[in-house]
Formats: sequence, C-alpha cells, structure tokens
Amino acid sequence: MKAKSVIRLYVQPAFLICVTVLAISAVGMPILIRGLGGYLKKEPLPLRKSLDYLDEDGLGPYIVFAKEKVDYDEVVKSLGTEDYIQWYLEDTEVPVNSLVRKCLLFITYYELPDMVPHVPEECYVGGGNQLLESKSFSLDITVGNFEKKIPVKFLFFGSTKQDLLGSEVRFPVLYFINVDGLYANSRDSARSILSKNFFRKNSYFSKVEFEFFNDTEFGKRLYPSQQEAISASKKLLSIILPILEEKHWPEMER
Repeated sequence: MKAKSVIRLYVQPAFLICVTVLAISAVGMPILIRGLGGYLKKEPLPLRKSLDYLDEDGLGPYIVFAKEKVDYDEVVKSLGTEDYIQWYLEDTEVPVNSLVRKCLLFITYYELPDMVPHVPEECYVGGGNQLLESKSFSLDITVGNFEKKIPVKFLFFGSTKQDLLGSEVRFPVLYFINVDGLYANSRDSARSILSKNFFRKNSYFSKVEFEFFNDTEFGKRLYPSQQEAISASKKLLSIILPILEEKHWPEMER
C-alpha cells in the first residue's frame, strides 16, 4: 500500500471518531467512576485479629495437634500472602478409626485483592496430581442470629505417587472463598463479586481449604467418601465460620 493511501486511511472520519471515543473513554472513565463514588484501586484492609491467634479453645470437639508454616520463600511468594494458618485438627467426638477423625485446615487472607489466588484445582494439579472429579454443594451454617448458605467446592484428586504400601492415593479437598462477607466456591465467582464491589474503598478475600483423613498404624493415610466429607464439613464450618466472621475477618457494611 502506498504512503498516500495509508495516510488517507488514517484520516477517514470513521477512524478519527473511533480514536477520539477511545481517548475520551480512557481519560474519562476513571473520572466518571470516581465521580460516582467508585474505586478502581482498592486500599488494604487488614484482619481484625491475626489468624495466628485463632482461639484453639473455642474449637469445641476439635483439638489442634500440629501447626505448619511454609519454609520456602518461593512458596510463600507464590501463595501471595503471609496471613495464613495451616493447622491439623482432630475431632475427639468421632471414633478413633473414623475417616474424618483428622482434618488439615488451610486458611489464607488477602488484604489487597488485586487478584484471586490460586485455587486447589490449579495447586494440586501443578503438584503432580490429577483432578478426577469436581462438584459444588451448599451448606446451611448458623452464624450468630443468621442462617447462611455457604457454597463449597468438592474436589477429588488422584496422586501420581503411591503410598508406603504401594497403593494409588486418591483424596478429596474442599474449599470456599469469602469475598467482602459474601461467599463463592470458584475463582470466577469470587472475581464476579469483586467486580461488583467497585463502590467499596476497601475489599478483601479469604480462602478456607480443608481435607479430612485418618492414619493407620502402618502409616497409610485413608480418606472419606464424598458424603462423609460433606457431613464432616458442616460440623467443622459450624464451629470455625462464626469464629472467623466475628473475630478475624473485617466487618463490612452492607
């Protein structure tokens, strides 16, 4: 194409109108959002109380028998936050051989939600596991004087590694995300909540991830069925969720 033809293309009225509209939008949209009371960039919103101070004595039948912290800086960096706990719980009310006797509870908090963190679907697959099944369900949990419907994601993985007895390892992982006091069970639904909250000066999200298991005397780890895991989830969340909402997560105005 000759130079004159190119110049004529760029001075066409339609092209100039498009460029002008895009330029005005780029400059005017942030001004418009600010004028409406919206926020394109959120400010940090810290926890009311660090997760490290979660009340162990208030966990009812659950006792904390181990706590872990991430040792490697690279892993902490990929995690995206230093506000987290990774606790091992034991339910003293169920039989010692119950497959939901023990639980790994992993809670992360993000006070500046510029992005939604890695979800187990990615983390476990990235660690060499295969996602075999993914289902969503809701649990009715009482928090204070309110009955809340909490969406939970149930994931079933198969490990590429074998246990000490040479058996294939398959295990369930469950999680949900709290976004500004609202609940989601996927990264897309969490992002959707965040995108609708541009009138908030501050926002946060927190991921609650857990898995139930038990250990045999031979060192083999056993995992519950889907129904067993769901039933144990309702019991666990009925205790842990009120503590998080009333003492740790920020109190958001509606």
